[in-house]
Amino acid sequence: MSTKTAIGILVVIIIILLAALGYYMMQKPAPTTTTVVKTTTSVVTTTKATSPSPTKTTTAPAMKVKNPDKLIEATIGEPETLDPAWAYDTASGEAIFNMYDTLVFFKRDKVDQFIPMVATKVPSVSNGLVKDGGKTIIFPIRKGIKFHSGRELTPEDVEYSIERVLVMDRDGGPSWMLLDPLLGVESTRDSKGNIVVTFDQIDKAVEVQGNNVVLHLAKPYPLTTLLQILSQTWSSIVDKQCAIQHGAWDGKAATWKKYNNPDNPPLQEVDCGSGPFMLERWEHGKQVVLKRFDDYWRGKANFTEFIIMKVDEWSTRKLLFERGDADIVYVPRQHMKELEGAEGIRVYKDLPTLSNAAVFFTFNVSKDSPYIGSGKLDGHGVPPNFFSDINLRKAFAYSFDYDTYIKQAWFGEALRTPGPIPKGLPGYDPNMPMYHFNLTKAKEYFQKAWNGEVWKKGFYFELLYNTGNVQRKTAAEMIKDNVEGLNPKFKIYVRAVEWPEYLKAMVKMQLPMFIIGWLADYPDPYNFVFPYMHSSGTFAAWQGYKNPKVDKLVEELITTTDQQKRIEICKELTKIYYEEVPSFIIYQPLGRHYERTWVHGWYYNPIYPGIYAWPLWKG
Repeated sequence: MSTKTAIGILVVIIIILLAALGYYMMQKPAPTTTTVVKTTTSVVTTTKATSPSPTKTTTAPAMKVKNPDKLIEATIGEPETLDPAWAYDTASGEAIFNMYDTLVFFKRDKVDQFIPMVATKVPSVSNGLVKDGGKTIIFPIRKGIKFHSGRELTPEDVEYSIERVLVMDRDGGPSWMLLDPLLGVESTRDSKGNIVVTFDQIDKAVEVQGNNVVLHLAKPYPLTTLLQILSQTWSSIVDKQCAIQHGAWDGKAATWKKYNNPDNPPLQEVDCGSGPFMLERWEHGKQVVLKRFDDYWRGKANFTEFIIMKVDEWSTRKLLFERGDADIVYVPRQHMKELEGAEGIRVYKDLPTLSNAAVFFTFNVSKDSPYIGSGKLDGHGVPPNFFSDINLRKAFAYSFDYDTYIKQAWFGEALRTPGPIPKGLPGYDPNMPMYHFNLTKAKEYFQKAWNGEVWKKGFYFELLYNTGNVQRKTAAEMIKDNVEGLNPKFKIYVRAVEWPEYLKAMVKMQLPMFIIGWLADYPDPYNFVFPYMHSSGTFAAWQGYKNPKVDKLVEELITTTDQQKRIEICKELTKIYYEEVPSFIIYQPLGRHYERTWVHGWYYNPIYPGIYAWPLWKG
């Protein structure tokens, strides 16, 4: 199966953006009231707008509302792409979720309840839209939805959108989540890159029947999990004509292999959506400007523009925020006290996350990597298979000062976990073994590595982090200081690069070590052990980590319905993770959200990777 990127991808996923997480309600608050009456085609709901339940601090506004017709966010990094079938990182996902709609969507802060979007109903056994023991799922398609091109959305657009995700299946992408239930595989290719599925399989999995789109599953699959997958950016409904016009798959059986695993996203800077905002412009390195789509089927957004500014320098972001030129801002943990008690600023604290981050080892680095020095164990580099030695992996795991890192980088607002499964999910067990900071143990394993050659000759490699990510920078520098302190022949160069460059280098297996986090695609332990441990999982595939026993256990986890058995499988996987050290978890964060007090309508859902502007207003 193909590798995948979070970014909620990640893949690939940027963990530090968790401070700005939020899922948003179907019912949009009116700009001048806190009571909502929102009418849709299928439901009329009256609801009281509420704040997230976690502790918040707030003070009275100190100035009149600035830019009342615009919502401006100042954050770090920028999208890798705007193509929904390619994107697997949080920066890309934030823009895409504002440009596109999905069949169904999360209901406010619930991760297991849904509302209809492009579909008029959420399928269930009780309403007759789930049949054949859960293998046939029917979605009646809403009429009257317009794409940004002016075309009306049709069932054929829905069919094309889902099939295009299956067809593309790019390395490091999100296609596996739809391939698994629909085709019963997690990749369209084998380990050698040969295509192992047919177009007939793809075509039969997604069909149009009248005004319905019908999904034919290859196997019974948890309905809640499927709906969670269909609620997110990789399941966005695209304008078929628009996509084809811009070089995406032409929808024909004869050509589909040509579009499998492309080198670049076909819709890189293209808008083929029907969401509340349209792409106005993407000024690379500066900002993404989204313009309100006035024909949006749920009603116009309260802002004419949603601007996502890339401002890597904290002092500049802080100034923009304090002056009211930015409404929402990413605040690094080491600077959070600078805004405590500030006038006109609201802070939500201790937001529980379904995410974590780890330090990963690449078992066989690409020989063309520019980050391994000489490429030999000669004191001036490392060989590509440097970290295939378990002694090295254990040595680095013992070299990390976990408690100090959480205290310094996260100001104590993070947790330690023994394995990939975060606290809050079934299968998490705080009593399982995990590594602790112990330089004596680290030295012992360094001296064993490569039959003593590592300790004798030393090494050099580069450890990257994405620009502006202070937590990853801190972790990288901590590794450098602790490891170099053990032996003067050990040299690690810490380098900052832009997020797209960082992501591409990981996918190409050019990084000997890398630090990245995982934001849940859906709230199930499988969604964590798969990327971290399965040979075809996002991170494991980038590393080249393979263990047939692990693969079997992970696959058994998603097909097992007995909850106690699933917990036992999770514990066994956590034990293997500790013993083999393919990576080591460094934190599970608690999130924060910062906004001006004139911003209203935000609430928290731990799955969503950014700001969704449609339900928000200022006043």
